[in-house]
Amino acid sequence: MAPGGGICKEVIESSIEFSDYEMATSSVELRGSPCRKATTGFSGNLGTTSNNDVHELLECPVCLNLMYPPIYQCPNGHTLCSSCKARVRTGCPTCRHELGNIRCLALEKVAESLELPCRYQIWGCQDIFPYYSKLKHEKNCKYRPYNCPYAGAECSVTGDIPLLVRHLKNDHKVDMHDGSTFNHRYVKANALEIENATWMLTVFNCFGRHFCLHFEAFHLGMAPVYMAFLRFMGDEEEARQFSYSLEVGGNGRKLTWQGIPRSIRDSHKKVRDSQDGLIIQRNLALFFSGGDRKELKLKVAGRIWKE
Repeated sequence: MAPGGGICKEVIESSIEFSDYEMATSSVELRGSPCRKATTGFSGNLGTTSNNDVHELLECPVCLNLMYPPIYQCPNGHTLCSSCKARVRTGCPTCRHELGNIRCLALEKVAESLELPCRYQIWGCQDIFPYYSKLKHEKNCKYRPYNCPYAGAECSVTGDIPLLVRHLKNDHKVDMHDGSTFNHRYVKANALEIENATWMLTVFNCFGRHFCLHFEAFHLGMAPVYMAFLRFMGDEEEARQFSYSLEVGGNGRKLTWQGIPRSIRDSHKKVRDSQDGLIIQRNLALFFSGGDRKELKLKVAGRIWKE
C-alpha cells in the first residue's frame, strides 16, 4: 500500500497520490508544448495540475520518453514505462523499492484527456493528436526524419533530405552528379573471389530531387549475382511519380530493366532482398565484361524520368 492512503492492486488497478509524482523526472520532448484540450483538475496535494505538470507525470524517469499503457508504478507511487520496467532489475529507479506489477490506471486515464502535437513538429508536421493516437501517427508521419541511405557501412545519422545530401557528400564522400542520364563502369580484378561486395553509392540530382544508385554483389540462393537498383530520397508517394531504366551489356548482348525507384524509407537490405532491380548472374556479367572472364568490367547505363 502506498504511503498517504493511496490504494494499489497488483496488475489490475491502482490509484495514485499525485504528490508522489513530484519526484518524477524532468524532461524531454514536448515539454511546454501546448495541449489543445483542457485538462481537468485533480483532487490531492497538487490541487489543479497544469498541462506542464501533467506532461512531467507522463515522462518516464529512466528513458525520459512519454509513457503509454501499460504504465507501471512501484508501491511508493513512482512510475516508469513498460520498456524500462523490463530492463530495470535493481528496483524502482527513484526509491529503489522492489518493483511489482502494479498498473497505474489513474495516470493512464489522465492521458486520455490530452491532445498533443506530433513530435516532428519542428520538421513541419502541424497536426494535433489524442495522446494515445500520437504514437501510431509518429511511426508513419511523413515529416519524420530519414535514415542515411549509405549502404557501405552502418550509419546512424538521420535528418531531412538536405541534411542527408550534405552528409553523404561531406562524410561518406559519395559521387554526386547532376542530370537524369548516367553511364557507370564497375570494375573488380578478382571477381570470382568476391562473394559479397558493395560499391560506392552514387547520388543523382535531377528534377529538383535526389536519387541513389546502388550496385553490389551477393548470393541469391546458391547463385552469385550482381544487382543494380535506384532509391528515391523522399517518401514512397512521391517516388511513384518517377521511373527509371537500367541497361547492361557487351559482346552484342544486353539486359534492360525498368521500374519505379524505391523510397529510402525502405532500407537498402529490404530493397535488395525483394530483388526489385536489375539482377545479373555473375557468369553473364563476366561474359559482358569480355576478356578472360575473371575481371569484372561492367558498364551500367540508365535514365530517370518523371511520369
